[in-house]
Amino acid sequence: MLRLEADALAAYAEGLDASFAEAVALMFAARGRVIVSGMGKSGHVARKIAATLASTGTPAQFVHPAEASHGDLGMITRDDVALVLSNSGETRELADIIAHTRRFSIPLIGIAGRPGSTLLSAADVALVLPKAPEACPNGLAPTTSTTMSIAIGDALAVALMERRVFTREHYALLHPGGSLGARLLKVADLMHRGAELPLVAEETSMREALVEMTAKSFGITGVTDAQGRLTGVITDGDLRRNMEGLLERRAGEVATRNPRVIGADALASEALALMNGARPTLCLFVLSPGAAVPARPVGLVHVHDCLRAGVDAGTEGGAPPGGGRGGGGAA
Repeated sequence: MLRLEADALAAYAEGLDASFAEAVALMFAARGRVIVSGMGKSGHVARKIAATLASTGTPAQFVHPAEASHGDLGMITRDDVALVLSNSGETRELADIIAHTRRFSIPLIGIAGRPGSTLLSAADVALVLPKAPEACPNGLAPTTSTTMSIAIGDALAVALMERRVFTREHYALLHPGGSLGARLLKVADLMHRGAELPLVAEETSMREALVEMTAKSFGITGVTDAQGRLTGVITDGDLRRNMEGLLERRAGEVATRNPRVIGADALASEALALMNGARPTLCLFVLSPGAAVPARPVGLVHVHDCLRAGVDAGTEGGAPPGGGRGGGGAA
């Protein structure tokens, strides 16, 4: 069964012609939504295509053809484009939707397996499914045909994503919930900023630095130069390593130089991977996107912030390629 469907998809890929590009252009130019419709199994496929389009930057809505005949035609406007599916191209329940698009000059894209069918004859753009046997042993149940329909719907959605330059950032805006939303969170979405940041100048006494560390409760403080650029950090480990005469020293003397940092535009999963890396740490100071090191810190992200948001580092050995920025000092 899988080979039959795979062969059909391969044949479809080889046979795609200019009509595919025409369909993409029509959908891209729509001022309204892509209205997707189909009956029976084609209806289930149409719902999936509508959901995929909507989640990837192309406003779309499924309209049931039977309900359309009883008032839901009002959901289809002149600003929309209709994408209608029917393996035979002769599904009776689609007649009113097809007539409505013709009456009001609404662009119609048809997906069907018969070039001369009612649907494809009426369509402005016809996407013809290649002749291929259904994987059903009786040759009756929609199997291969629905797989091809889903695939062409996915292809349209991906082509539109590329046409719109739809990025991971856009995707994150449409998928804020669940594990997917957590994977797409940026460091800027989780970081502490402003008065929450534990920061002291290099010339600050360690007495004052300890007060700052205690008040901000992160177990760390950043150390900045006269220009406010982050030149080091002081952690609990630095305090233990410098116990002798600690209170008589300056923050710049105790700080670990060249701390690991991360950009505000990095994914939170990258920050978590960096914190879980070969030299684990609980916090990372955050720099503005594209800032050179050293730079003024704009935030601080804590491992607990990432975990509370459900972020998964996605790696076991540290930051993925393109992860954190900065030098080799422990944070």
